[in-house]
Amino acid sequence: MDAPFDLTGKIALVTGAYRGLGFAIATGLARAGATVVLNGRKAAELNEAAETLQKQGLAAHASVFDVTDRAAARAAVAAIQSAHGAVDILFNNAGIQRRGSLVDFAQEDWDAVIATNLTAPFIVSQTVLPGMIAKKHGKIVHIASLTSELARPGIVPYTAAKGGVRQLTRGMAVELAPHNIQVNAIAPGYFATEMNRALLDNAEFTAWVNKRTPAGRWGNPAEIGGLAVFLASSASDYVTGQMMFIDGGMSVAL
Repeated sequence: MDAPFDLTGKIALVTGAYRGLGFAIATGLARAGATVVLNGRKAAELNEAAETLQKQGLAAHASVFDVTDRAAARAAVAAIQSAHGAVDILFNNAGIQRRGSLVDFAQEDWDAVIATNLTAPFIVSQTVLPGMIAKKHGKIVHIASLTSELARPGIVPYTAAKGGVRQLTRGMAVELAPHNIQVNAIAPGYFATEMNRALLDNAEFTAWVNKRTPAGRWGNPAEIGGLAVFLASSASDYVTGQMMFIDGGMSVAL
């Protein structure tokens, strides 16, 4: 492998990509040479994100669809394939958070968290698999979480969904390995993103994260880009079924 991290000629779809970790992942993939399709539900924000990358001379496009809608996902991936070719790389990054006490957590909020964080990766993966299987090559990366292994109060549905993502990763990896499709997960710790705005604005919680994390700080979204490129590239062709933490050491510290 002369250039194991080179993604030139690859088509990458990143869900939930107009900001935060999704945008950082898309940026990393695009800088490595991939043609990146950014997904989201907000057309204006998504187009602005794609234009930001385009202004850097990177190949980026927008695809507006709801990842929890099976028909919409299938139509969108068909359109991507028609315009750019079959998806080689999929990052299932889209996610939502709903915080609240378990005893009175609303059923509709539970359903929404499970649908976006666990069912959607299943749905979108299904839409790209025929193309990957036909090419005998593919990379699927789910965004798991520190809470795939650990828990804290107030986010039980999210913890359940992200634990499911860990096992979804393992199950898919085993079934798809004969097709030369690698399936892995990235488990971020606490990153300074808009999704964590409520936590970032809580001085007490921010101080706890800084103290609890051996690195002594929150993660910068750009720091996920290198791991994303590794898992999307030929450098990771013998890596599958793994969940890799990127958390400043929080998951290994007492």
